[in-house]
Amino acid sequence: IGGHFVWSAEEPRHPLLLVGGGSGIVPLMCILRHRKLSGSPVRAALLYSVRTREDVIYHNELTDMARNDPRLTLRITLTRNVEPGWSGGIGRIDLPAVQALLKDLGVADSFVCGSADFVEAASALLLQAGQPFDEIRTERFGPTRTSRVHGGADERSAQSASGGSE
Repeated sequence: IGGHFVWSAEEPRHPLLLVGGGSGIVPLMCILRHRKLSGSPVRAALLYSVRTREDVIYHNELTDMARNDPRLTLRITLTRNVEPGWSGGIGRIDLPAVQALLKDLGVADSFVCGSADFVEAASALLLQAGQPFDEIRTERFGPTRTSRVHGGADERSAQSASGGSE
């Protein structure tokens, strides 16, 4: 888990699984746009979790991409304020949602991006679903909860971690 948060359309090894929370969609969208512009035939799935419908970043572009690309699966889940008529997922990303996508994709080049807590939880779900450890790339933002004893004092370490620092 970790590694460089880079996907190459020229050398894809597996289908692509993108898992994002909130604004973690931004780097994942770059990957989807690169895939589209390169004409890559690689199958891809995006599992995207946000609080409310209004929090869905790139909603129109994502739905257009999914509608026009039969090799792209889009799953958006809302964790709060689900309005009547919402046809996407409800609640946090869970093991059955991850398993359903991996059942279709098989082993995938997986990219997870979001808050530190989101990335830890989503990565754990990928591992539980059988995704190999070394196929998961992460990008996170915000503090992580780690304690270190340094010189006899308990020191809280809040770091902004990126894919290579995990």
